[in-house]
Formats: sequence, C-alpha cells, structure tokens
Amino acid sequence: MIDIAIVGRIGYDLISDEPDVPLRQVRRFSRYLGGSSANMAVGLSRLGARVGIVSSLGADSLSDFLVDFLNVERVDTSRVRRAPGYLASLSLTEVSPPDRFPQVFYRHDAADIMLDVTADDLDYIASARMFITNGTSLCASPSRESTYRALERAHRAGAKVVLDADYRAMSWRSAEEAGLAIRLALPWVDVLIGNQPELKLVAGVEDLDQATAQLRSRVPLLVSKLGDQGTRVWSGDESVFLPPYRVEVVSTIGAGDGFASGFLSALLKGLPVEECLHYGNAAAAIVVSRLSCSEAMPTQDEVQAILSQQKGKLKHA
Repeated sequence: MIDIAIVGRIGYDLISDEPDVPLRQVRRFSRYLGGSSANMAVGLSRLGARVGIVSSLGADSLSDFLVDFLNVERVDTSRVRRAPGYLASLSLTEVSPPDRFPQVFYRHDAADIMLDVTADDLDYIASARMFITNGTSLCASPSRESTYRALERAHRAGAKVVLDADYRAMSWRSAEEAGLAIRLALPWVDVLIGNQPELKLVAGVEDLDQATAQLRSRVPLLVSKLGDQGTRVWSGDESVFLPPYRVEVVSTIGAGDGFASGFLSALLKGLPVEECLHYGNAAAAIVVSRLSCSEAMPTQDEVQAILSQQKGKLKHA
C-alpha cells in the first residue's frame, strides 16, 4: 500500500564538479538521478511517506542506474515501464553560486513521454491518498493522455490531487500550448504549485495579481512560489505567507522539488497550511545548501533540525 502515487519523468543529471566554470568549458561532471517527479519521490520517501512512481524509461544501463537509485530510496518502481529505443532525458548544469546555474536539456523523444498507462496503473494510482504530477507530463502523447486519465481517476477516487506546473520551455512548442494543457487539468486538481511566471502562463494573463485571482477561484489550494521573497499559499480568499529560510547557497537547482516534498509531506499528515509552509521552506533551504537535487533531499531529522533553528525567527517575520 502506498501513500503517494506520482506520474512524471525520471531523468538523468550531470552536474558540474568545477564551480564557477562556464558550462561550455566544464570537463568534469558527477551523475545523479534527476527529473522533478523522481526528485519529489525521493524527497517524500526520505520524509517518511510510502511513495510509488509511474513512469517510462529506456532499456539501457543508465535507466538501470536510475531505477536502482529509486529502489535504494525505498520508492516503489513496480510501475516503471521500459521503452526500448528511447532514453531518459538528460540535463547538464553549471554551478556558479550564488545565482548562476544555467542548464542544457536533452529531451528529444524522451522515454518519459512514452508512458501509456494501463488499467492496473490507474488502479494503483487510485489506491493512494495523494496523487502528484506535473506540467511536463502533459507536453506530448501518449504521456499527455495518460496524465489526464490519471488525474481524473485519482480525483474520482478521492485522493488529494497535486499538479506542479513545472514549465520547461524546451518541452513545448509554445508557452501558450503549455498553459492551455495545464488549464485543462484544473478541474481535477486540489493543489496547484507554481512560480510567478508559471502562474501567469497557466492563467493566460500577464499580470500576477490577476493570474492569482483567477487560479485561486479554480483550485482549493494555490501555492505561489515567489523566489527569494518566500511563498504564499491561497485557500479561497485567505492566504498565508512565509519568507524563505536563510542558508548559504550552493545550488538552487532542485529547490522547488525540495519545497514540494516538504510541503506535501506535511499536507499528507494533515498539518495546518502554515506548518506545511515551514516544512516546505525548511526542506528547500537544505536542498539549496547542497549540490545536486535527488541526493540533496533531506531526511525528517534534518528538516526538524533546521525548523528548531529558524522557525521561531520566521514566524514573526
């Protein structure tokens, strides 16, 4: 039995081992499991949730590495399909702290787009208390149709349905297409997570306040990530704001996945929204203080440690 089912991409990350060297000059990289859905699966598992991921990978040795990593992290991979002839998406990242982390993505015919869910997959998703997916899963067929079917089934089964906008321009023909695809999913969504550009994209407007007003009328819980300003969560007309936890930044890549893991693990436990924000901000702070995404995800003890250090200070900020 699982607590959380996730549909989305499992990717392969190469992160520079040469700080402050431009990506075009980097010669040495370290490899990691990547992809926002896979990162969240690891993050949520480390925070105590029973997590399963529904995805598609290739039949190659690098895909084997990714599955092995997830298995070690106690993520159920029994619903990860193999698509011979296709490869996992690849991301290469420069590391120039505190604010320069450019990436190059390779996603042409990525294996995760080949996900074609079965009736058994949908039953598996319906058995979970929470269902999570992201906008990238809607970028092409058959993954797009599979994701819509999974959203509908999870909603009908009474799971708490979470959609992370996760806009990646290289996966789409246009921003307008991405916004429409995500808007079509909103009737099934309980929690929508996005940064400022993503919320404007989903709403189809240029003004953030207008986008927020539109979206909070369409989803029960709207999580608006405001970068280094903090995060605001809207529930109807009520909102809660929390500034970020302060740490020395090593890499901001994966911060959003860390936040989502902390926030959603607390939401799964039924904690109040403000407490969920603290968990999310604490987890994100730990991730940005480390290199990589998946391996940077914190444990429950690590989150509790930073909460004890900074929560009281932020509560009155």
